[in-house]
Amino acid sequence: MARIPDSTVAEAVGKTADSLDELVPDYTPLMRLIGDARFPLLGEASHGTHEFYRERARITKRLIEQHDVLAVAIEGDWPAAARVNRYVRGAGDDAHADDALADFRRFPTWMWRNTEVVEFVEWLRLHNEALPPDAPRVGFYGLDLYSLRASMEAVLRYLEKTDPAVAERARTRYACFDRFGDDPRTYGFLTSTGLEESCQQEVVEQLTEMLRAVAERGRGDDRRAEDDVFDAVQNARLVKNAETYYRTMFLEEASSWNLRDRHMAETFDALVAHLDRRRPGARLAVWAHNSHVGDARATEMRERGELNIGQLLRERYGRDAVLVGFTTHHGTVTAASDWDRPAERKNVRPAMTGSYEMMFHATKLPRFLLTWREGDLVTARLHDPRLERAIGVVYRPDTERRSHYFRARLAEQFDAVLHFDETRAVEPLERTAQWDAGEVPETYPFAV
Repeated sequence: MARIPDSTVAEAVGKTADSLDELVPDYTPLMRLIGDARFPLLGEASHGTHEFYRERARITKRLIEQHDVLAVAIEGDWPAAARVNRYVRGAGDDAHADDALADFRRFPTWMWRNTEVVEFVEWLRLHNEALPPDAPRVGFYGLDLYSLRASMEAVLRYLEKTDPAVAERARTRYACFDRFGDDPRTYGFLTSTGLEESCQQEVVEQLTEMLRAVAERGRGDDRRAEDDVFDAVQNARLVKNAETYYRTMFLEEASSWNLRDRHMAETFDALVAHLDRRRPGARLAVWAHNSHVGDARATEMRERGELNIGQLLRERYGRDAVLVGFTTHHGTVTAASDWDRPAERKNVRPAMTGSYEMMFHATKLPRFLLTWREGDLVTARLHDPRLERAIGVVYRPDTERRSHYFRARLAEQFDAVLHFDETRAVEPLERTAQWDAGEVPETYPFAV
């Protein structure tokens, strides 16, 4: 069969897609696609693009107001998000969203400490304040597992208030980590190489004891107390899973990736069960990178033995999980040049020939929503493997093809895609000199 030229497919995309106004985008077609599905997963092609954060927030606000979404679960640490959760519910001590986001202090801080997230968190607080007194408040939760130390501290704070004897046992168990210092990567290296004994038994014992206590005590009618118990158990579960993650991260990349996404899916399931007790059939929105949201089975990840939360939720919940990807062709992005380096405002190179992003650029539409329609040309061609770009917290344009592109079948990876042809960097709350200066354009000094 003769190959259909990319220009023909791009023309068909342009005719099929729903163009989006920049100031007042109409997301009605996306709402129609989501319909009664309980779990919209909203992605991003980078961790530092203004449009991705802004539009994800716009969509989520509509989902909360019109579709009864009860929680936003993010690719962020559980204890840091818990502080935000208290703030948006009016239960914390913070005076402003800036303060509530203060526990997102590990690299990359800009991922959640940026102006777009501040605006959304303030909106969520105001939304909750306007609800009737007996209505469930919309929550803000973290799915990730990097917060080993912070979660141990949260478990101990809870137990010291509720059962000092149990707290002392927990402190003794968690003291196993003291000899490794504050960086859990040190623990991972020393235990994976056999230089030190692991703390696996201690963290499993602690989680088991807490789960047994919850089962024996049962669930009461005090919602605040129930939330506190749930939070403490989730932190204990995170410590157990994070210990395994850091112990395996130096052994096999696919294994540690899978542990992380399985933890996110496990946390999501626990959150669904918790919220279902408040409102049966509770609906949750997820904010995470495309590499987590898009079904791994439709990408090169499958060949490497990797899975992700998008795949796991599709397998578990079927059509209740709707996966939405985001793409861009060029612009700027907030990212670092290497891990643990300062945030920079970097130029995003125009997308490579043969990529989905270049095809979308050829439509000449500045921004659009694309959904699949059975039997049409666009959907058929988007099942073909093609390059797709992913920028995380590190952007290396000098090795862009190797570092940031992979092959995917877009129509199987996502249920819908939002494309923003030119995008700009999200603004961090802590702007660095490198970020303010930005990169010199490649055409300098001619600026053509």
